[in-house]
Amino acid sequence: MIEKIDVTGTGYKVEESLKKYIEKRIGKLDRYLPRGSKKDVVVKVIVASVGKGKTEKYEISVAMEIPGGKVIAAKDECSNIFAGVDLVEAKLVGQIRRYKVETQDRRPKKSLKNLFIKRK
Repeated sequence: MIEKIDVTGTGYKVEESLKKYIEKRIGKLDRYLPRGSKKDVVVKVIVASVGKGKTEKYEISVAMEIPGGKVIAAKDECSNIFAGVDLVEAKLVGQIRRYKVETQDRRPKKSLKNLFIKRK
């Protein structure tokens, strides 16, 4: 699990149940990160209230700082905070997978030339 998760609210008081839910959902994203960068990931979550009355919506912004200077961010606006967290999590999973594909070395260990040489 990701240990360093900072949850703050602007115009919204973050309740303990929401904080636990965010830590549970966002904390599990370390399984998608490359092995070398799982340790020192810092996540900042900002929950903001947008609108008043019946049209009240919440904007959830998440920024993951991965060692090496990479920042993966996602933002979503939803009328239900918990559903918004789920949507942001799905967006982050896709971005993390793209990051992992870009950073991992996918070249074969042995060259193809050595595979087809007849050995005596």
